[in-house]
Amino acid sequence: MYFAALLARTEDGWEASDTELDDVETLSDLADLARESSGEDDDTVLVFIEQEDSWFGIVRVDGEEDPRVYVSDAAAANRSSYGELLLTDELLGRDPGDDDLDALDLDGTEDGEEEDAEDDGTEGAAASADAVPHGPVGDPRILDDLGFGEKELRALSSDALGEIAEALGASEVLETVR
Repeated sequence: MYFAALLARTEDGWEASDTELDDVETLSDLADLARESSGEDDDTVLVFIEQEDSWFGIVRVDGEEDPRVYVSDAAAANRSSYGELLLTDELLGRDPGDDDLDALDLDGTEDGEEEDAEDDGTEGAAASADAVPHGPVGDPRILDDLGFGEKELRALSSDALGEIAEALGASEVLETVR
């Protein structure tokens, strides 16, 4: 089960709204949705996405700046359609459009590589599984200026978003949309 919410920091404090991500296809779409939810162009908006106790992600949008992203477990998020929104090539340190399948022949070997008759296919599966790291990716200092540092972010328990909202003074508004 997923939970997604927007927290916008305004002059009057934090405002929360739950959000539907069905029409969001890219990180850019998500950033646009966050900007639209904000009353002012320079407000900070946090997008919280969580899949039960598996992983959570935070997208921070400050005005027209590029969104900043933190994902608690990239491998777990990669198995989720919402997680895949956040796991851009840039975030994972890959060249955009770098697709390993482009270099493969139809038989699954790389160009110029001899077929190995004893290959059981597990090596290729392991390599593709390693393409997305286990553990956190992104900007661990995403909430530093809001009083929630990297050390705290990496040490979060199962109710990560609740703990973050508590530290930001936004737990009551977040609970209204949960």
